[in-house]
Amino acid sequence: MQTPGRPRVIVLTGATGFIGSAALDALARRPGILVRALARTPGAAREGVEWVRADLGDPDSLRGVCQGAATLVNLASYIGRDEERCHTVNVLGGAALLAEAVRAGVDRIVHLSTAAVYGNHPHRGIEVDEVAPDPVSAASRTRLAAEAPVLAAGGTVLRPGLVLGAGDRWVVPALAELIDRVPAGWDGGRALLSVVDVGELARLIDALATAPGPLAGGVHHASHPAPVTSAGLMSALAAEGILQAVREDWPWDRCVEQLRAHPGRVTERQFSLLARDYSQRSDTIWRLTGLRPTPTPLTLLPSAAPWYRAHLARA
Repeated sequence: MQTPGRPRVIVLTGATGFIGSAALDALARRPGILVRALARTPGAAREGVEWVRADLGDPDSLRGVCQGAATLVNLASYIGRDEERCHTVNVLGGAALLAEAVRAGVDRIVHLSTAAVYGNHPHRGIEVDEVAPDPVSAASRTRLAAEAPVLAAGGTVLRPGLVLGAGDRWVVPALAELIDRVPAGWDGGRALLSVVDVGELARLIDALATAPGPLAGGVHHASHPAPVTSAGLMSALAAEGILQAVREDWPWDRCVEQLRAHPGRVTERQFSLLARDYSQRSDTIWRLTGLRPTPTPLTLLPSAAPWYRAHLARA
């Protein structure tokens, strides 16, 4: 709860991560805001930020972290393949953090989930839960489970699609591997994908965390309102010198056959998420926040291109 004359305290988890660091930059720029950033390893000192050593994997470290706060923004999660750790961090840690927020009287909760909760069901332009969630990975299952207590507390859950930008160590690196293993346009490049630049997602999170009036709870998709075709995404990445260009299209069966013949880190399930229809309607969240998205989903890609080229060269 906010005390008159003092900064509004926003508790932020995941502040040193890909999305969290972008959200931290957005929140810390706001006057009258103190970001209480939780991290296992605190970052560098900066104005408007109070670092607190805490870990969702250690509930005892979370005691008192929400005291005096008005808002909780939980962007932290474990997305590896260790099922026990997924449950410990995403479900138990998330519940412990939420209990601290409720105990401290925090009146606004923003929680980051993922559109991957829909599992391996290709879809185009769905509304929230128009396709029943059916997560197939440990990370997605536990992130879906972590939504329930947030919603019960009246919080807001965001499900972004593919998040792009400097610091992305999953989407474009996975595409780079896949284009080496399956060097063609995948099923004609017709798939529609929901993507969002990390800076745009941070703008949404910032707006939700700092909105002056009551915040509508519930689940919201949080990508750019316009989907992009897989061919359009791959062409844009090739034009920036991030990925190699392809010269022919292969039907889906041939793509899968080629993928299986050339094993790698990215699984067949993950290939499907990146190469088949996987788009959700995100108009509502932009309307609720009053923000205007960039003209296209890939408008900001050129600014991230140098980071991507350097990262892939090192990899």
